[in-house]
Amino acid sequence: MAVRGVVTAPEEGLDLALDTGASLLAASAGQWPAVSRAVLGYADTAVGRCWSAGWRPADLVRVVRRELKPVHLALAVDLIAAEGRRYPAAAADRRWQEQLRELESEVWWPSDEGYLPALAQRHRLDRFALATALLELLRSWGRLPPIAPVGPAPGQTAQPGRPDRRPRGPVTGEPRMLSRIRALLAKAESTDFPEEAEALTAKAQQLMAQHSIDEALLAVDGADPHAPGALRIGVDNPYEGPKTMLLDAVAAANRCRVIWAKEFGFCTVIGFDADLDGVELLYTSLLVQATHAMQQAGARQHLDGASRTKAFRQSFLVAYAARIRERLAEATERTTSDAAAGRHLREDGTAEQLLPDERLLPALKARTEAVDQEVDRMFPKLVSQRVRVSDGEGWAAGRAAADRASLRGRSGEIRG
Repeated sequence: MAVRGVVTAPEEGLDLALDTGASLLAASAGQWPAVSRAVLGYADTAVGRCWSAGWRPADLVRVVRRELKPVHLALAVDLIAAEGRRYPAAAADRRWQEQLRELESEVWWPSDEGYLPALAQRHRLDRFALATALLELLRSWGRLPPIAPVGPAPGQTAQPGRPDRRPRGPVTGEPRMLSRIRALLAKAESTDFPEEAEALTAKAQQLMAQHSIDEALLAVDGADPHAPGALRIGVDNPYEGPKTMLLDAVAAANRCRVIWAKEFGFCTVIGFDADLDGVELLYTSLLVQATHAMQQAGARQHLDGASRTKAFRQSFLVAYAARIRERLAEATERTTSDAAAGRHLREDGTAEQLLPDERLLPALKARTEAVDQEVDRMFPKLVSQRVRVSDGEGWAAGRAAADRASLRGRSGEIRG
């Protein structure tokens, strides 16, 4: 078959395989509808194989964005939508469903026979060009290796004790504290006043820490039997190393672990479900804040164009991530100490005095150990990697920006 010949072709023979395969698929206008139907049938198998190998919709699309072109991206979203017809929407977990919504993955074509003709018209491509793009996409997916799954594929049941994932984005029934965290971070991103952004981000981290504490105590009572879970977050160039450091800083402050798959452009974050939601929210917000701060620093540092160099920006983001790690750790430590002493942070941000709970610290320690064990299970072989700093001005500017953007008020205290 044309597809199989391209998927298995060696690199030195790829051009010939693509030309041959595309010519076979596009040779006859009369056979084009039948080719369309057959291609969607083959794609069902190819996409399903990726699901079985641990990949998820956002992962497959991320691969396409990194390696191929917009027409391949449109094909990818469509083939994922076509494969999704094999099972009801309820068969997929909540994070999976949210990924499909974010991709706007839906069956828009009138019939399987009419898919390729309609797509060719939509993108103004001839049959040969579209067939070539299709084969390139299926080759890219067909050569993906198995990866550690972060949840069940559609139709599969979760492993015992592993939570059903909450989707990203506002949803009905979302915990009120998570909604408040989301609102605080949105304000932090939109304000033009660094001190206001700093206070809002600090409050968000404190609420995240309190939410984690509440979940840990529920688990002690037997109300939350879930084991640690995982999610994947895309981390792309430029400056993927410092971005990963920033994600790791956020994760560490929230008792999660980060594993970077550089070749695929994503990190796997392992932790308890409530913590994973917060990590994704805070990392996304801080990345926006860091980019804005880097641009402002670049505007101020104009001598010989140093601020526009890759070295300056790399060093800026490394320093920013290092300083954020310190600030978030301080916020988490303070919230944990307060909770151990019986001071509880309500969902509305106010505090109340309760009796000290001696179960808290052992419960948090147990959750940390459970996360470490899950990392060892999912990734038995890990390799550390260093990120270099080569620009002193960038380092200093990054630390200063992190001080402004995260967690320290005028008096030097973390704001409550």
